[in-house]
Amino acid sequence: MQIKIFTDGAARGNPGPGGWGSIVVTDGNVNELGGRDKHTTNNRMELTAVIKSLESVSKLTTNSPQLKAAVFTDSSYVLKGAKIWVHNWVENKWKTKTKQEVLNKDLWQKYLKVSKEMNIEWKLLPGHSGIPANERCDVIATEFADDEKPKLYSGALSSYRVDLSVTSGLKTKSQKLKARSSKLPAYSYVSMVKGVIKTHKTWAECEKRVKGVSNTRFKKSSSLEDENVIIKEFKGK
Repeated sequence: MQIKIFTDGAARGNPGPGGWGSIVVTDGNVNELGGRDKHTTNNRMELTAVIKSLESVSKLTTNSPQLKAAVFTDSSYVLKGAKIWVHNWVENKWKTKTKQEVLNKDLWQKYLKVSKEMNIEWKLLPGHSGIPANERCDVIATEFADDEKPKLYSGALSSYRVDLSVTSGLKTKSQKLKARSSKLPAYSYVSMVKGVIKTHKTWAECEKRVKGVSNTRFKKSSSLEDENVIIKEFKGK
């Protein structure tokens, strides 16, 4: 059985309210998963998405002694941690090279436990590049982070509307910025009035600053990364 898993995580404030989302494909079926944490970080949510997805398939029965899963993530932290760092941390009794405590030790221990009997092939995706499955996971994660209740699909692969290929949705930089701005939930709003740039948590706050004022610019961001891109754009960098 070939298992395919897409994952993503998000946090508002980092730390702040966070969410995770995943798509788990197993033997002709698809299950979307997701959850929320009131106070967390982006890395914890990225890793939680992987753990919860692996837990969901860990009890599947196959003819093979090991479950095989392809895990697609846009988190270098998760991929490098799972492939390299976690094994070094175990050898060093959960200390980093600088003798510091390993961050998110509790989650990495859970990952080791759930992945012990699995053969995992890791795939690093470019974040926010228009890959439909990655974008869907991002939407699930951000909606949970915003304390919304996204409708999660569970059913036949043949009826699933999200393209699960990893190349068909790749977009140019300008296209992906436009897609993020128009389709994803707002992370913040960035305004510039007479050369002074500010960020706002709500549209009402942003609108109050720019309405009726000349020489202004404003734009919605969908993530911290997007917010920084907009600020640089407004600064002309």
